[in-house]
Parts: sequence; structure tokens; C-alpha cells
Amino acid sequence: MQVENRLTPSEEQMKGFMEGDTDTPIHMVNLLKFKEKAEYEDGRETSLSGQEAYAIYGAEVQAHIAKVGGKAVFSGKVSRLMLGEVEDLWDSVAIVMYPSKKAMLQMVTDPAYQESAKHRSAGLAGQLNIETKV
Repeated sequence: MQVENRLTPSEEQMKGFMEGDTDTPIHMVNLLKFKEKAEYEDGRETSLSGQEAYAIYGAEVQAHIAKVGGKAVFSGKVSRLMLGEVEDLWDSVAIVMYPSKKAMLQMVTDPAYQESAKHRSAGLAGQLNIETKV
């Protein structure tokens, strides 16, 4: 099994995301890996760790999620691997419920969200997003 953390979905992944049912609720499982030191794309100097930069995003994204009718379900630090094997564990896990794929897409394309997402990009080395449905 190949595991590759990324910051953005591929074109193929986005196409698949918008196929089929886009109107029913989804839960997005986020496996997060932080950079040791935050790196902002605009080159600004910072003493923030990746986790600290992501925490800024995490605080701001709550309003963006609520704006589209979603809610954070769970967030926690990864403490250990109970079953299976992986070369490197993720640092944190978050689960967010969106009322639909359309709502999530509306959120991530909103300019206000994209401003907050600068902290996400600065703090994350990469992540896996796993779409789930009830």
C-alpha cells in the first residue's frame, strides 16, 4: 500500500469528488501531518511551528464550516498505532461533517476561506482526506 500525504487533491480526485451524489451529507476524515516549522507561501518570517500555524487555521475554519451548515465532529492528537503498520504516523485526526459535497466545495472556493487556508498550507506537510458516508 502506497501512502502519500498531499495538500491539494489531484484533478482526477476532484473530478471523482463531484461525480454521483453531491447532495447528501458526508463526513471528511482528515489525517494531518505537520511541518516542523511553518512555511508561508508569501515568504513571511515566522517563529510558528507547523502545528501552531495549523491551529490558527483550525480556529478560523470553524466559522467557514458553520457558514455552509457543517460541523466539526472530532479532533485529536494521534498517540500510537494500535493495528497495522505504517512508516510514519500522522500527528492529528479531525472529522468534519458537511451537509453535502456541494457545501464543502462552496466553502473551499470562498475567498474568505482561502485567506484562512494560508495557515493550513503553512503548517501542513500533507494530509489524507477520506470521504465517508453514513
